[in-house]
Amino acid sequence: MQIQAAIVHEKGAPYRIEPAELADPQDDEVIVQVAATGICQTDVHGRDDYYGTPFPCVFGHEGAGIVHRIGAQVKHVAPGDHVIMYSPGCGTCPPCLQKLPGYCFGARTIKMNGLLRNGKHPIRQNGKPIHGGFFQQSSFATYSLCTGGNVVRVPKDVPFAQLAAFPCGVNTGAGAVFNVLKPQQGSSFAVFGAGTVGLAGMMAAKLSGCTTIVAVDLHDNRLALAKELGATHTFNARTTDVVAVIKGITGGRGVQYSLEAAGEPKALRQAVDCIDSLGTCCLVGSARPKVDTSLEMVTVQWGRTIRGCVQGDAPGDTFIPKLIEYFRAGKMPVDRLVTTYPFADINRAVEDAISGKTIKAVLTMPGF
Repeated sequence: MQIQAAIVHEKGAPYRIEPAELADPQDDEVIVQVAATGICQTDVHGRDDYYGTPFPCVFGHEGAGIVHRIGAQVKHVAPGDHVIMYSPGCGTCPPCLQKLPGYCFGARTIKMNGLLRNGKHPIRQNGKPIHGGFFQQSSFATYSLCTGGNVVRVPKDVPFAQLAAFPCGVNTGAGAVFNVLKPQQGSSFAVFGAGTVGLAGMMAAKLSGCTTIVAVDLHDNRLALAKELGATHTFNARTTDVVAVIKGITGGRGVQYSLEAAGEPKALRQAVDCIDSLGTCCLVGSARPKVDTSLEMVTVQWGRTIRGCVQGDAPGDTFIPKLIEYFRAGKMPVDRLVTTYPFADINRAVEDAISGKTIKAVLTMPGF
């Protein structure tokens, strides 16, 4: 079928919206008419060749829309259903069987090799293959081909623009807090990086009952929003010794939990150094491969835990609907993070996200 797709023709090149052809669904696949799709740092990293995904390519991995066609084996969704597309897994390796698809043994290949799981190209242009299947969806397009295993039905009363924030950004940040850190009522928490992931984690910390909530970022507009969403203290890391001030407001001990959501070595060091003994730091920030950081061995030895987290440490098909229910109940105001852009303005949306002007940039497709 004919679609419009934002194609990146070479490393670092602009996204160009061009006509293309989308393959028909196989028995276990679904075609979704994309209504909205989030822009994530991972999509920018893909454009800039962090992952080795071949070009030309269509990126995008936070799609929300309406089921258009389904394969014969797909039973849990039907044409007309509202759905989101989330991170895929193989479904058969040990992490997948433990309901932790973010750690799928085949994740890197499935998400980033630019092909469908059967090794075929989902998108062509004038008969020539275009790499797609990014996170098995490539949602920077008017229609997306995904697997039945990475699509979940969602309520029809939630706007698509808000739904597009959940599959990666909100899921990752909130999941890191709810499923990894699991803070206790009355505990203290700090987040480094007040973007979509960090603010989602901060909202989860508030829902968990944390009473000291610190947000650290480099952009004052993000810190102002963090304050409105529940931060008790905010600090700009450009002008503040954040480890010292965090220890100062916690009686010299440090916070019990921290979340690194910036993907920066310096931020990770600060996130570890600011936690109390027996505290836990969770790393969710995305960095280029082979990026190193340094830690003081004595700091870690005193009972501190450093833990990584991918995709919220939970199966998207059951966890993301719980987060959407928090949003519907007014307990997780994800709409405060979202700025929408027409699909045609994808390059401006990406630049606004990179600069920090926008927290969660969401593309809306023609007709939605």
